[in-house]
Amino acid sequence: MAKLFGNLHLVLAIGLVAALALMFGFDAYASVDSNSVARWLHLFFGVLWIGLLYYLNFVQVPTMPAIPAEQKGAITGHIAPKVLFFFRWAALLTVVTGLWISMVSGYMVDALTFRGEGAVDLIGAGMWMALVMAFNVWFIIWPAQKKVLGIVEASAEEKAAAAPRALIASRLNTLLSIPMMYAMVSANLG
Repeated sequence: MAKLFGNLHLVLAIGLVAALALMFGFDAYASVDSNSVARWLHLFFGVLWIGLLYYLNFVQVPTMPAIPAEQKGAITGHIAPKVLFFFRWAALLTVVTGLWISMVSGYMVDALTFRGEGAVDLIGAGMWMALVMAFNVWFIIWPAQKKVLGIVEASAEEKAAAAPRALIASRLNTLLSIPMMYAMVSANLG
């Protein structure tokens, strides 16, 4: 049993099969269409994105100063690049699936321009927060982290300047994630 659950790819495959069985087994009660699949994927990628955001801000970054110098290479050389890979792609896929949902549901333009009413404008606020957060991931955090982690060439001064820039953008994303999740859950648009 430990061997079975030790293989992440196998766990994900079994999870996908279980989700598909639920989808099609309960299709009479919750139809399977592009909107429902996009919502499921949006939730999956959103949990991955925000989960990694919280891991970085509440676990990895605060713990780094306490890690002995000779052990930091395990984090910066192996763990952090992998985390940032999933982090940035989860951000992009969360945004893409969210935009897909709003387009298929017919409220994308009204939400993004705040020309809707109530729940549409609330989801629009959440969408804009998510867009700012995704921008931060791809255009501030990731380029800065590539320098900090030595993935790209950077002088000591460039690395020193990149670290606080990434931290500020990451902390802003943590701050924005709280009202963004409220907007996403509370708008409850069908």
